[in-house]
Amino acid sequence: MSTPLRIGVAGLGTIGGGTVKLLVQNADLLAARCGRPVTLAAVAEPNRNRNPGVNMDGVTWYEDAMALVDSDVDVVVELIGGSGGIALKLCQAALARGKHVVTANKALIAHHGTELARAAEGAGVVLNYEAAVGGGIPIIKALREGMVGNGFARVYGILNGTCNYILTTMRETGREFADVLREAQELGYAEADPSFDVDGVDTAHKLAILASVAFGCEVDFQAVHVEGIRQISAEDIQFADELGYRIKLLGVASRTDGGVEQRVHPCMVDKKAPIASVEGVFNAVVAEGDFVDTTMYVGRGAGERPTASAVVGDIGDIARGLRVPTFGVAAGSLARLPTRPMSEHTGAYYVRLTVVDKPGVFADIAGALRDHQVSMESVLQRGRDPGEPVSVVMTLHETVEADMTAALAKIEASPAVVEPPHMIRIEEF
Repeated sequence: MSTPLRIGVAGLGTIGGGTVKLLVQNADLLAARCGRPVTLAAVAEPNRNRNPGVNMDGVTWYEDAMALVDSDVDVVVELIGGSGGIALKLCQAALARGKHVVTANKALIAHHGTELARAAEGAGVVLNYEAAVGGGIPIIKALREGMVGNGFARVYGILNGTCNYILTTMRETGREFADVLREAQELGYAEADPSFDVDGVDTAHKLAILASVAFGCEVDFQAVHVEGIRQISAEDIQFADELGYRIKLLGVASRTDGGVEQRVHPCMVDKKAPIASVEGVFNAVVAEGDFVDTTMYVGRGAGERPTASAVVGDIGDIARGLRVPTFGVAAGSLARLPTRPMSEHTGAYYVRLTVVDKPGVFADIAGALRDHQVSMESVLQRGRDPGEPVSVVMTLHETVEADMTAALAKIEASPAVVEPPHMIRIEEF
């Protein structure tokens, strides 16, 4: 019989528990498909009450994750979480000892991916992280292996199921953000502290990783422009529907003549665009390759079972002897590409204003737009209420972000504008 591949799992939370279950329950299937046994040899978890509910006979239990480094496991699976601390220390030590590393930790890879990839390459071992982006969607393998012959101009997607659930529910029910967020927390779709999700940080971590794989560049989380969904109102969603759009929190990475543009923010997308139909907790990633054209991948982006599936997929690759560079090219060849600043972004815009309904207001708004070379496409106003605040919505033709921002600053300074203008970018797919 072939030599077993011995696995050590650090962290028995939701994903760790699911990974252990899959390794134990589907051991025969894995052995048949990988050509050798894949054996759960050890776990590391300080809380002994976190037993995943499967037969752990013969599995060594450590309370200290660092003990895995000195154990006889071949693969260390880091499922502790966090961009630094024990997770980073464990991965660094495991790679230095010549052990393969598999992780679902998107923050770790976004902040330290380039460094860890170089360490893995230097040690002649593998660093795999499929589960860090898109949960059960095999998007890293698709970009890195399935479309290895393609140059990519753009990769984008819905990368956070919590935000997609909130925006979907707001549209379906007409309720406001805060109300739907509370419901999402009660259902377990949002954390007690939802900041990483709703403020766009989680999406930004994943986008930085996708950009590195797509463009062969160093992971640069600091270069990502990040906005969340807290400011999206039920009124915005209603206006979007009237204009023929859906609002989605997207991560978009593009390779342009001015450098790599990485941005996370709410977007209005045409209802007819395939990504507009991805609802609820589902994720979707779209890649635009020069030969394959446009491909889209949809699936559950989080949860015990989908994420464990991706983790074990990475383990299976190691068991089969598959060796692929961490980000698609040798770590020493990862490029340092220039960053295209958000001020240079060009696109169309939606703007919602709350203004006092009186003569001359539109003339002032039009003047501010004209002075900054911004062209108006359409205007919507529901009803009239002379002397009182009303909502006015404009869509603007494609323009440069810096000009749009300057025009909105001038509009905001008008005494007839009673709230800061609210802007959402319109994406053409």
